[in-house]
Amino acid sequence: MEMNKRKIPFSPPDISELEIEEVAKALRSGWITTGPRTKELERRMAEYCHTSKVVCLNSATAAEELNLRVCGIQEGDEVIVPAYTYTASASAAIHCGAKVIFVDSQKDNCEMDYDKVAEAITEKTKAVVAVDLGGVICDYDKLYQAIESKKNLFTPRNDNTLGSRIQKTLNRVMVFADCAHALGAIKNGKMAGEWADFSSFSFHAVKNFTTAEGGASTWKDIPGIDNEEIYKLFQLYSLHGQNDDEELYHQYQLLSLHGQSKDALAKTKLGAWEYDIIGTWYKCNMTDIMAAIGLRQLDRYPGMLARRREIVSKYDEMCDELGVKHLTHWGKDFESSKHLYLTRIPGISDEQRREIIIKLAERGVNTNVHYKPLPMMTAYKTLGWDIKDFPNAYAYYENLITLPLHTKLSDEDVEYVIENFKEVVKEYM
Repeated sequence: MEMNKRKIPFSPPDISELEIEEVAKALRSGWITTGPRTKELERRMAEYCHTSKVVCLNSATAAEELNLRVCGIQEGDEVIVPAYTYTASASAAIHCGAKVIFVDSQKDNCEMDYDKVAEAITEKTKAVVAVDLGGVICDYDKLYQAIESKKNLFTPRNDNTLGSRIQKTLNRVMVFADCAHALGAIKNGKMAGEWADFSSFSFHAVKNFTTAEGGASTWKDIPGIDNEEIYKLFQLYSLHGQNDDEELYHQYQLLSLHGQSKDALAKTKLGAWEYDIIGTWYKCNMTDIMAAIGLRQLDRYPGMLARRREIVSKYDEMCDELGVKHLTHWGKDFESSKHLYLTRIPGISDEQRREIIIKLAERGVNTNVHYKPLPMMTAYKTLGWDIKDFPNAYAYYENLITLPLHTKLSDEDVEYVIENFKEVVKEYM
């Protein structure tokens, strides 16, 4: 069937008039930095993720790094990271001074090998970063089992910092979830954000849910952190009986606002001009302009996920017909956020994969590859890593092509992608 040529972008943002109107309201309000809209987005995100608190920041990378820093990750520590992921999963640990330890994927799977995680744990291991790639929630039960099998090796930091107290309370290697792709994913009745000790989300322009740039952190409730002790240590203003999650929330505020003890909204209270600088930290807060986009995105998000499911169903049917492997986005006990549609074309080489991508692009269908394993990248090769030590990660990457999957695709666009993918790929099978 001959079809008129279309131009199919890989992953444009889905911005409606609702988002545009809310941004205009924010601009007209005179409040454009962190303010009431950011606080409202944090509240609603916590409700959505079924967690007690969410901190919105300017990127997922900032969220990942602050998660590690809040928990006391520092020089001399080791952090285990999947070899098959984007650089932010690893670079956040490096920014903290920690040593990254890569582990290979499972055979024929982009998820990390949990047996290899257990083997990689040493006396220096303080954390494992799990990646919910493509929006599919990892097997956290197996990950926690691997960690528990080496619990005897864990020694928490022994000082009076918040990170040390978290480490002592958990008394095991901590689990950090890179949920950049996974907002809205669910497994065994638990949402992305509920599984790991600390989780981070991305709201970048190419993600299902966007605030243009942006990200967020959330965490599971952690007992044993004393409010008054935190108050004295960081010289915070009175928390008025707030709980442990409030303590952590204020620590994130400090880390994201140059160590400033009050954000702009807090300083609007009568006579509340004075603030302190607790530490020489970072500037990575979310603005109300970004949050304005997010608030209306969240209103629309259930419908956006439903549309992604419709597209994935059509892609699944195509791949099953062709004999092309693909990431599974739902099953008996889970449903992903349907962020990426990964296909693996049997028998093709890296060069043939490049040819297919070019041929599809010539037909107006823009595709991508998620991901080139980190040990293949210059920065990580310089640190001593070699892809030869990660054969499963390389094998998964070698014949992979990611199809466009977004809510700006019409039914006609989806059909165009399918027909052209079939025609091109059949030449190589």
